[in-house]
Amino acid sequence: MSGKRTRLGDALDRLAPDVPEFEREAILDHALDSRGLAGASPETAAWLSMVSYVRHVLTDYDALLAEGYDRDSARHFVADETTEILTSWGCRRPLEG
Repeated sequence: MSGKRTRLGDALDRLAPDVPEFEREAILDHALDSRGLAGASPETAAWLSMVSYVRHVLTDYDALLAEGYDRDSARHFVADETTEILTSWGCRRPLEG
């Protein structure tokens, strides 16, 4: 495992210690592959990747976008479900407004 992946994994483990292994690996892959997160701290990259993964993969966020909702509205409609998933993973950090 690369040093950067290890640092991201450690940050993700601190943020959400109960993330299932499959989701953990997908979140880390996204964090490493995202050019937009290349310069972010491990904690920031892990957090943003995790929230993005939950929204896009585990909620109806993409379906809402496809129906014509703007990003802010779609995020609002999936916020409770996103929070429930993050909480089930042991995450205590709240979603930003």
